[in-house]
Amino acid sequence: MAEIQGQADLKKLIEAALFMSQNALSVEELANATGIVSPGHVDSLLKQLVDDYKSRDTSLEIVEIGGKYMFSLKEPYASRVSSLAQGPEISKGAMRLLAYISKNNNALQSELVKIFGESTYAYAKELEEKDFISAKRFRRSKKLSTTLKFKEYFNV
Repeated sequence: MAEIQGQADLKKLIEAALFMSQNALSVEELANATGIVSPGHVDSLLKQLVDDYKSRDTSLEIVEIGGKYMFSLKEPYASRVSSLAQGPEISKGAMRLLAYISKNNNALQSELVKIFGESTYAYAKELEEKDFISAKRFRRSKKLSTTLKFKEYFNV
């Protein structure tokens, strides 16, 4: 088994962790996953890696979402091959509701029912079960907002 020694190897280790993870990772999570003791060192290497990908002629990039990092595809490549991506199936109605919630974060479910009808309840439940939205009680309704998983999945 090859030894990991220099800075270049540590950068490759961080790159490998990002590649293998299905979720965006924080600097602390990367430090734990790679065994690099110093989160500051991980942060420095990660910034170098982000710059490396920006300067390369490649379809890949490393993006930051809410203080976490993940691999992503640059446009126009992402839209051209998106049909190959595996992900949770979302019904058409739930997708419409999700689009509305993403534009109007903290939307009241009672207001959405007026716009989309009674099916809002089922669609909201579907989206909450798939962790694309969170629902928090607010008076006699719920405030619906998008989650980190939504941001990661749709690369927002």
